[in-house]
Amino acid sequence: MMDTTKNEAVAAPAETAAPSNFIRETILDDLKTNKYGGRVHTRFPPEPNGYLHIGHAKSIHLNFGLAAEFGGKCNLRFDDTNPSKEETEYVDSIIEDARWLGGDWGDRLFYASDYFGQLYEWAVQLIKTGKAYVCDLSADEVRKQRGTLTEPGQESPYRNRSVEENLDLFARMKAGEFPDGARTLRAKIDMASPNLNMRDPVMYRILHAEHHRTGNKWCIYPMYDFAHGQSDSIERVTHSICTLEFEDHRPLYDWYVEQLGIYHPQQIEFDRLNLTYTLLSKRKLLQLVQQGLVRGWDDPRMPTISGLRRRGYTSEAIRSFCRRVGVSKTNGTTELGLLEYFLREDLNRRAHRVMAVLRPLRVVIDNYPEGQVEHMEAVNNPEDASQGTRQVPFSRVLYIEQEDFREDPPKQYFRLSPGREVRLRYGYLVTCTSVVKDSSGQVTEVHCTYDPATRGGNTPDGRKVKGTIHWVSADHAIDAEVRLYDNLFTKEDPNDVAEGQDFTANLNPNSLEVVSAAKLEPSLRNAEPGSRYQFERLGYFSVDPDTTPQKLVFNRTVALRDTWAKIEKKSK
Repeated sequence: MMDTTKNEAVAAPAETAAPSNFIRETILDDLKTNKYGGRVHTRFPPEPNGYLHIGHAKSIHLNFGLAAEFGGKCNLRFDDTNPSKEETEYVDSIIEDARWLGGDWGDRLFYASDYFGQLYEWAVQLIKTGKAYVCDLSADEVRKQRGTLTEPGQESPYRNRSVEENLDLFARMKAGEFPDGARTLRAKIDMASPNLNMRDPVMYRILHAEHHRTGNKWCIYPMYDFAHGQSDSIERVTHSICTLEFEDHRPLYDWYVEQLGIYHPQQIEFDRLNLTYTLLSKRKLLQLVQQGLVRGWDDPRMPTISGLRRRGYTSEAIRSFCRRVGVSKTNGTTELGLLEYFLREDLNRRAHRVMAVLRPLRVVIDNYPEGQVEHMEAVNNPEDASQGTRQVPFSRVLYIEQEDFREDPPKQYFRLSPGREVRLRYGYLVTCTSVVKDSSGQVTEVHCTYDPATRGGNTPDGRKVKGTIHWVSADHAIDAEVRLYDNLFTKEDPNDVAEGQDFTANLNPNSLEVVSAAKLEPSLRNAEPGSRYQFERLGYFSVDPDTTPQKLVFNRTVALRDTWAKIEKKSK
């Protein structure tokens, strides 16, 4: 996939400083008190079990942004502690997406698996101090004995094994003597704690699976809660920023580093991003991919970073959105329209305007000389004069959008209709004189006359013309496939389903419409994958990687606001 980061960096507007928030204020206070010797060191710790999505973009923006603001560092660290779900494909995609979003980790690319040896030694240390034990209970038995929010848990019958026995069993777990699930290593904390995470949590489980980096060297793997804080400690992270679901895990994070007597980072939690009409569960996104309900992780309907990039989103628009939503201590849901607003704002500044007709209707200008071709000067971007102009060919036979002609127009419809005069963008004023229909009564061709004195759309006599429509010269048009994307789900909350259904019941059957015979102006003939344009009056579009020299393929990134569509919708 084409990475247009360099071009975007040139064209993008200057980014304003992020507004203050409670995490930023915490860092400022720590700097004032010299808590970490004046250091600010964060990290972004994704699990390589899927592709990054728009929710991760918020974390990337926050962690890398705070580090950059305070002259600190931010690591990219993979939490690769579950080889049964992790793949190198996911690692590669995460690196690409994080870098595209502006993440700069220098030479600080780390993996939790880098620390497996040290984590094992720390687990041994906790066994020796009587703070950890090997438990023979199954996962189901552990859950049953855990208790509830109102009832304490039950102690494991293996909780009081001797240090020697625990050391022996843990070493044998590491040596591969036991099958998956036969034993775990658990922390010995408090089975009556009001915080369920402190009720003797599992530290290690047996998992005979090949790891994408360490191969078959290990058959026991640390749990996230055990690996997370210690990895932060090894990397000398100052502020370990994570989402609110880990707030109840913070006491356990603190307990491990305190019991081990090692450097103690500070965990801070913030609200995760939720968007209307959008799922941000990697498990459910994986289900969509595996069931073939989308074309893959980078399907432009997916909320993955690679999907958004393929659809035509810019990294600048996503960062602007992340700055706008900010961070808080309360989970909520953000309107998808806000993300689209920042996308339009960014594309409005950077995208060249071009003319394209998705559903062509043939127009013949009867009084225009046959064989004559004029080249009309068209503005590439009215928001930025430095983007210049281009020449668009105009001829006797044109294509316009089918919806830009109505034989029997309703009120407030100002486009082409019998006897009505409209302006052809950059061209002339034309008036419809007649139509040609097929055997079913459908209009297949519109005949018009033009006023030669109105070249460029001007009216020397000052007459007012309300309608302006776009067009493409039939003799010069190039063919393209255009993929019109809409929301993947029909409900604001895709998880809102009837009993017995799952989220797939809310999939939008009209989330993709493929227009196979669109007509485009010739300036787009050599458009490169990843390049973005505004199709005038239609929306913003991006060239898809499926494009070949023989076939152009465009994705609709986001639609424009259509005044007539709103009027027509209200009248129904």
